[in-house]
Amino acid sequence: MADITRRFGWRHLRSAPTAHIRHHKRGVLVHDGAGLSFWYRSLSAALSEVPVNDRELAMGFHARTADFQDVTVQATVTYRISDPAEAAARLDFSVDPDTGAWRGAPLEQIATLLTETAQQHTLDVLARTPLAAALVDGVAAVRERVAAGLAGEPRLPATGIDVVAVRVVAIRPEAEVERALRTPAREQIQQEADRATYERRAVAVERERTIAENELASQIELARREEQLVEQRGTNTRREAEEHAAADGVRAEAEAARTVRLARAEAEAAREVGAARAESQAAWLRVHGEVDAATLHALAVTRLAENLPRIDSLTLSPDVLTGLLTKLGRATPEARA
Repeated sequence: MADITRRFGWRHLRSAPTAHIRHHKRGVLVHDGAGLSFWYRSLSAALSEVPVNDRELAMGFHARTADFQDVTVQATVTYRISDPAEAAARLDFSVDPDTGAWRGAPLEQIATLLTETAQQHTLDVLARTPLAAALVDGVAAVRERVAAGLAGEPRLPATGIDVVAVRVVAIRPEAEVERALRTPAREQIQQEADRATYERRAVAVERERTIAENELASQIELARREEQLVEQRGTNTRREAEEHAAADGVRAEAEAARTVRLARAEAEAAREVGAARAESQAAWLRVHGEVDAATLHALAVTRLAENLPRIDSLTLSPDVLTGLLTKLGRATPEARA
């Protein structure tokens, strides 16, 4: 909207670069162009403001497919007014000279024209297209048909309107139909998910079985090695016992042989000692057998004296000495002599 200010009964208009201003004074075109700025009197001025920038028009409408299914089409049309003079001549773009506001609704008229034209071509396409094909390929088909239909619409050039671009955002069925259409895909996806889950579980079970088999094989191998270890320990213990027994046998045999040798040596020594003693005794007996009795008595007294305690001094009375000598004299002829 143009910016209008008041000064002493005059009005000053300043428009934007994207707004085309047409100023008529008493039926004569005084100003015509975009981004104008000028003074005027409101009582004698007729102003029109035509936007010349690109404008986006979002539209949505219902259609029916070949299999009688309702769908909703969402599209956007970009347009611009390329001939402001034609547009101002065909549509009411006049503005209030005091406020600068449009007196009519020209843009709504243009939106109605574009929407109805696009809807007409969309209905023509979808009425011959089944729902499944419309959901799959309908966006491109509708876009091409609407673009071609708007380009061939005679009212648009006559009104000075150019269609810049056509975009079809979506074609959607009713909620129940959409859920029904999604069900097979969802079921297939769920089946794929279940299959993946089962495969993952199968792989997990297989891996667990492999792990269990490996653990069992390890336990079997460990038990086998423990058995070998026990057998080896038994063999080592048996060998050790046999070695000890053999050593003990050798030791016992050596002790026995040594004992036998000692016994033989002792017996030999005892025999030799006995023989020597026998010979000595025999010689002693022979010597004593050859001497007389008095000598034997003297030897016996001498032996007895050797075994008696030591007597340092002995006092004999004359009577005792006489009696002793008498006995000795009687006993031995040598004493008497």
